[in-house]
Amino acid sequence: MRGRVVRSGDTPASSGNIANIITVVRILMAPAFIWLLLADDGALGPLRIIAAVLFVVAIVTDSVDGLLARRQNLVTDLGKILDPIADKVLIGGALVGLSMLGELPWWVTIIILVRELGITAFRFAVLRTRVIPASSGGKLKTVLQSVAISLYLFPLQLVVGDWILWVNAVLMGLAVIVTVVTGADYLWKAYRGNRPGAKP
Repeated sequence: MRGRVVRSGDTPASSGNIANIITVVRILMAPAFIWLLLADDGALGPLRIIAAVLFVVAIVTDSVDGLLARRQNLVTDLGKILDPIADKVLIGGALVGLSMLGELPWWVTIIILVRELGITAFRFAVLRTRVIPASSGGKLKTVLQSVAISLYLFPLQLVVGDWILWVNAVLMGLAVIVTVVTGADYLWKAYRGNRPGAKP
């Protein structure tokens, strides 16, 4: 845990630096969000609004911890592992919750979760030899998933009409496609990197 916590510099950063702390807080926000979502039970009432706001706040912290880590040179191997885990816990909880409420088809949730859990398991499998950070495609996937889920969470149809549900479905479909494509690309690049003679 020794090293820099907040300040910028070239010396080693602490695993307990501010960026990693924010990531851990995002993980801890997930249970509260899931409870609020399920407690509303599809009534689209105050608890649902609070759950949606909490989800957005948690997702925003993803950009905050990443910005701090890069700007203050606080990037650590622990952070590279925790950051995608935090995203998967939050997004996975949202998808399962929405499917349990009957608002999102289970096949969408299953496809996304299989990809996410599979990639996470692969990361841990190669952890002893290297740490694989999130790619730019993976970050795009996370943004699309976050936007699509946010639209599902906020009961916008009560304000603008049911047409917004079609927009939600299209965005979620796009998120599923990007999720699958980036997952396949990730595994392919990992395979190429492990081939004999591949550049490190």
